[in-house]
Amino acid sequence: MKRREILTAAAGVAAASVMARPAIAQGRPKLKWRMVSSFPKSLDTSFGAGVFLAKRVSELTEGGLELQVFAPGEIVGGLEALDAVSNDTVECCHSVSFYGLGKDISFAVGSGLPFIFNARQLQAWTFEGGGLNLMNEFYSGFNLWGHPCGNTGAQMGGWFRKEIATLDDLKGLKMRIGAMGGQILLRLGVVPQQIAGGDIYAALERGTIDAVEWSGAYDDEKLGFARVAKYYYSPGWWEGGPMLHFFVNLKRWNDLPASYQAALTSACHEANNRMLAQLDARNGAALKRLVGTGVQLRLFSKEILDACYNETMKLYDELSAKNPKFAKLYASINAIRGDMLLYQRIAELPYDSFVYSRSSGR
Repeated sequence: MKRREILTAAAGVAAASVMARPAIAQGRPKLKWRMVSSFPKSLDTSFGAGVFLAKRVSELTEGGLELQVFAPGEIVGGLEALDAVSNDTVECCHSVSFYGLGKDISFAVGSGLPFIFNARQLQAWTFEGGGLNLMNEFYSGFNLWGHPCGNTGAQMGGWFRKEIATLDDLKGLKMRIGAMGGQILLRLGVVPQQIAGGDIYAALERGTIDAVEWSGAYDDEKLGFARVAKYYYSPGWWEGGPMLHFFVNLKRWNDLPASYQAALTSACHEANNRMLAQLDARNGAALKRLVGTGVQLRLFSKEILDACYNETMKLYDELSAKNPKFAKLYASINAIRGDMLLYQRIAELPYDSFVYSRSSGR
């Protein structure tokens, strides 16, 4: 090949290389998003799940998509996270779906409904029963795209200044409780209060509220409720395995390259499983520590649980009759729930019951 031909060919290769670089860059833009959390920074489980998510997304995109995590109050309050994403004040948040309940009670379905699913069952409906697509169809009406990003497992029933033995003890009780559980207890005389996680202790200490539910033993211990309320009840029937979510402004989500969407989805899956594993590993030891400080464990009476269950089922029927969005989601849940409970009642419940009866905690 003559010298002139060699130079011409080399110039062509160089030009092609220059032309290719912008196309690659367009496929992997450098983005820095703000992610507001609804959870106190002291909680290395729930707040920590958002921090873990940000780290994994950065790793999976090789720094192309950076999520800056902000605690409640640094940009917006914990209860305002969904609104901030919906109106594009921030690009994304780590929160709980039921914080949107004031807009439409159907938001509660994404987190998990009282007396319906435990953590595994909610996962099954979400990922194998069509729940994820149905919820995102619903979220899209509020400019949101969401993906599960954490789960606490079955929660405790909360902290009370006095014993709750009968239904009469619920009447007039001022309790920090959110989501559908608050709607149900309202029907039984409780005065529900919606208070962000970082503000609960002060309200309980001042006597503004008489009781509070937050999560399980590990997280509750960190928030210090045992210092001002000694009666710790179980079970948290309103949250048998509630999901946390990562929410993105819908337009921001749709504008993302497919590789970034895949990275976010994968990182959410990891964070979702990791948080549940953390709390399963830590709650037992935390409960023992709490009892060691003088905390009194109590179970809700059958009278209270029966009344709560009955009011819950009535509420679902009422909501299905007047809210088509809720009705569609609830029908989807019922389509899978019966067979799922049947199998777990036959296979898992006897196993769990036997193992628990023989376990010495070793």
